[in-house]
Amino acid sequence: MPDVVVIGAGPVGILLSAELARRGIDVVTLERRPEPGSRSRAIGLHAPVLAALEHSGTTDRILATATRVDRGECRTDGRVLGVVRFDALSARFPFVATLPQPATEAALAVGAPEVVRGATVTSVRTVAGRVRVRAETTSGEEEWDATAAVVASGAGGRDLVYRPGAVAVRTYADRYLMADADVAARPDADVAVVHLSRGGVLESFPLPGGRRRFVAWDGRGDDTDTADAERDERLRAAMRTRGEADAADHVSGAASFRVRRAVAPRLRRGGVFVVGDAAHEVSPIGGQGMNLGLLDAAGLAPLLARWIATGDAPEAELHRWERRRVRSARIAAAIASANTALGRPGGPGIHGVRSGVLGAALTGVGGRLFAHAYAMGFDRGA
Repeated sequence: MPDVVVIGAGPVGILLSAELARRGIDVVTLERRPEPGSRSRAIGLHAPVLAALEHSGTTDRILATATRVDRGECRTDGRVLGVVRFDALSARFPFVATLPQPATEAALAVGAPEVVRGATVTSVRTVAGRVRVRAETTSGEEEWDATAAVVASGAGGRDLVYRPGAVAVRTYADRYLMADADVAARPDADVAVVHLSRGGVLESFPLPGGRRRFVAWDGRGDDTDTADAERDERLRAAMRTRGEADAADHVSGAASFRVRRAVAPRLRRGGVFVVGDAAHEVSPIGGQGMNLGLLDAAGLAPLLARWIATGDAPEAELHRWERRRVRSARIAAAIASANTALGRPGGPGIHGVRSGVLGAALTGVGGRLFAHAYAMGFDRGA
């Protein structure tokens, strides 16, 4: 029987599995998907995560191919409202490292055990002081008994451990379009740009290989699925009117998504733990969700390893870990909510006031505070 069962092989689960294995822990990783995900979702790794992963060599693997974004600009109506300087942060890694999520997962997975794929977990419960995990696999129903189990399977795994209604979930009305595209050479190739417009926000982030990610607030408010060509054209139209007209024709394969907010008040019961999106969802407008989960895993791994090595749970340290991660999730959720609100459409009056206030806030001390907040400087794991 394994020491630890990790449920979920996304970035958070695979990092936890690798960190446990590196410490000599026998870990089984279960994943519902039969194959690794190929689509790129989260793309930015912030300074606290890069620092937390440096000792294992993961940061070096990430930075070998990542783009280092040391500056962000907020623009409106063709002018720069303010500049956020990540390179002015008092941090070991004063930049945001961007790369496609599959590349991030490959860097995180070095040293992790082989994933048991096609395993849909049906129950996680404590039996005689051990945690029993049951799953439907390609071989039929299987079960594992372990000292601890960690649910890192995203929001879909929340019901495995929380009672209905125990975690309040807020679904935002906002909808966004997103696509990655090859773009022509541009002078701001390594600059993250947020375009504030009357029609809603448009974000433009550098990626390796001369690519950029574009994320736009979308006026379509319902959940009706639409054809790929229609989504592409809506994103192109937003880019043409919000400051990225030159890149609009390069966009295809746009995805549509909505965002939710959920912060669980507890992350542990006995030997059962919850990390990442299963415990807390925040708006991706701001790029902190994956980082939040990676810091969950980086802090939990050494505590679980100590538990296995000594036979005794380090209760005080686990309580501090849980308290800090819940507090960090609440901070990240508040920042993400503020970013989401700033990105909504507004009439001429609202747009003018918002631009003026934000332009003033991004100067001097305010600009440094924005950089600190965006780069997760307020996270308790920083």
